[in-house]
Amino acid sequence: MFRKGWLKQYSSAVSVVARIMDVILPMAAGLAVYALYVNVWPMEHHYHVIFVRAALLVLLLFPLFGLYRSWRGGNLLHEVWRITLAWGAVMVAVILLAFMTKTSAMYSRVWLGTWALTGGSILILSHIFLRAGLRWFRRRGFNVRRVAVIGAGQLGHNVAQHIAESPWTGFELTGFYDDDASLKGQKIAGLEVLGSPDELIQFAKTGKVDEVWLTLPLRAEDRMKQIMARLRNTTVNVRFVPNIFGFSLMNSSMSDVAGVPVLNLNASPMVGASRLAKAVEDRALAALILVLTSPLQLLIALGVKLSSPGPVLFRQRRHGWDGKPITIYKFRTMVVHSEPAGCVTPACRHDVRVTRFGAFLRRTSLDELPQFINVLQGRMSIVGPRPHAMEHNEQYRDLIDAYMQRHKVKPGITGWAQVNGWRGETDTLEKMQKRVEFDLHYIAHWSVWLDLKIIFLTVVKGFFHKNAY
Repeated sequence: MFRKGWLKQYSSAVSVVARIMDVILPMAAGLAVYALYVNVWPMEHHYHVIFVRAALLVLLLFPLFGLYRSWRGGNLLHEVWRITLAWGAVMVAVILLAFMTKTSAMYSRVWLGTWALTGGSILILSHIFLRAGLRWFRRRGFNVRRVAVIGAGQLGHNVAQHIAESPWTGFELTGFYDDDASLKGQKIAGLEVLGSPDELIQFAKTGKVDEVWLTLPLRAEDRMKQIMARLRNTTVNVRFVPNIFGFSLMNSSMSDVAGVPVLNLNASPMVGASRLAKAVEDRALAALILVLTSPLQLLIALGVKLSSPGPVLFRQRRHGWDGKPITIYKFRTMVVHSEPAGCVTPACRHDVRVTRFGAFLRRTSLDELPQFINVLQGRMSIVGPRPHAMEHNEQYRDLIDAYMQRHKVKPGITGWAQVNGWRGETDTLEKMQKRVEFDLHYIAHWSVWLDLKIIFLTVVKGFFHKNAY
């Protein structure tokens, strides 16, 4: 009934169906709950509006929580948590829109709460059933692509290792083929070298291999053309694997520029819908936090003013997104002093410049609260790499590999490095290297889910830290 590999061929269609079902199922749950608790027909206009808003928000927000990435081999509980967060974000947005349009009183609270629970439950169950169904097909070989690799060098070795570590991709390497006859029979990365490319071409005509991957160096262009010319008489898919393993990659992808295929080696994740989601997340949370903390900030401002003469806020120029200069705000924690041009001395333990009240603000991170103003201005994000003084950037940009890649996103008030213990004084090069390592990991793996996780960890672990002084 089903041809081997059909799921791989129609994987994009499966993804589209999954997205459509993620809209239909929770809306159907909402209608069922409406019939049970409200039961007013024809349905009132404002209920039509809330369903349309929810459907559009599902289409917009669910991809941002990584729900449609390849999850095979991933943890089921992790996916359930992502679905819960995504549906929760949709419901929060729906409620906020109702308040903003002054229509919240028109909806049944019981209906809305029950819809939130049933909609989330049916989404979780549907994803579990989808997982089980695709797993059933994979066990029977319907979603496996058999791949032969031409080129048993270092690049081929790297490719074999990556595929072996990623069984959920659905690719099964059958073996290597190489022009070096002395390699025949040897095993590389657990795979046997079966023969020459000419032998593979004959084997490919039998239909027992689905794809051929070329892992040859660019200088072997003529040889690759010969192989491709002979493979035209077969039905296999041919892929070329460029040797980019030696590069330090970040958000690498293929794109099309004026009809020219381009390989992006280092790119910012903040484009398109991702950029919009990040901006909405930042502005909404920053506005809420500033309103909630305004009484506390007034008290802190008074404490700063009474603790030592000078301004309440400390202003400093730092590098922001794309390395452009920005001005950030903090509550002043030191006595007013001056330093030589081009020199910024970071605070250290028992620093005599730090006031007694300032030391308290630093230990509790309360001195960072004015940076939510920077977030509202669009200069910073709530989550991102911490901004360093310009002088420190000039010092470390040539000492630490890919240091300036930190500026591919907006700087943040908290970040992946901070919740993993890399905050405070960076008195050694190794400490700064670890901070940069975590910052780059954040940029390479950014998602709304990761931002929420970092915010959660910042709150749970508390604002006190032994390295804050």
